[in-house]
Amino acid sequence: MNPAEPQASSPVKLPYFDYLLTLLKDGNEAVAKSFGRHVHWGYWETPKQATLTTDDFAEAAEALSAQVCLAGNIHNGLSVLDVGCGFGGTIAHINERYVRMDLVGLNLDERQLQRARATVLATEQNQVAFRQGNACALPFPDQSFDVVLAVECIFHFPDRKQFFQEAYRVLKPGGYLALSDFVADTKLLPLTRLKLPDWAFYGKCNLQFSAADYRRLAGATAFTGATERDITVNTLPTYSYLRKLARQQARIISKSAVLETLAAEIASRLALLNYMVYGFKKN
Repeated sequence: MNPAEPQASSPVKLPYFDYLLTLLKDGNEAVAKSFGRHVHWGYWETPKQATLTTDDFAEAAEALSAQVCLAGNIHNGLSVLDVGCGFGGTIAHINERYVRMDLVGLNLDERQLQRARATVLATEQNQVAFRQGNACALPFPDQSFDVVLAVECIFHFPDRKQFFQEAYRVLKPGGYLALSDFVADTKLLPLTRLKLPDWAFYGKCNLQFSAADYRRLAGATAFTGATERDITVNTLPTYSYLRKLARQQARIISKSAVLETLAAEIASRLALLNYMVYGFKKN
């Protein structure tokens, strides 16, 4: 999962990024390979063939970024904003595969941006920049980008509607907003709307949005729905891999991380929490 994007006046509380940054600083090779580039779930075209090696998960994480890029109609010669960019993995993915790209990663946490700047270097035919900023108050002029991405992070944003409005504002006519999100089934919504404490490991997560809510939000902000894909089944091997990684890190793994991830897995396997990829077009 990518970084939280609270209001600018709120403190940044990113327990799982604190954990990852500590392990990366300590030179943990398994964590570096798994989450040193992408900090999100994996995508397996054929889940039954997942081998759950570190290389396998790294490839699956790369493939998930590719799915969101596909929903965003990424091709050569575009200006792209990745909101909640984490360590810059999706920017790196685009940078390595396309040319004549103007790529910007935005994140509220300067520590993550420091890693992104150090590890993601523009090719000769592209431009890459990383900037600190709030997802709900994008620091860019109107009609600045062809594509806006938000890979597995929008549930951290303080207000989806405000983010959609900001994304619409900075997109050029004909541009795309593409994102991935954990979307609650209607059976789960009553539970998600109870007053519950923030997750101890993953922080504040708003899982109160359903697929119908996304359709209404797109219409309210004048987006046209272009892509709506449920890829939950393709992401399920992530949970088995995380258990394997947790066993390897048994001395330092957070108990809350295990419990919270297990809760997400159970809900996902019961089709109560669905992993969705969306693409919306600005006409």
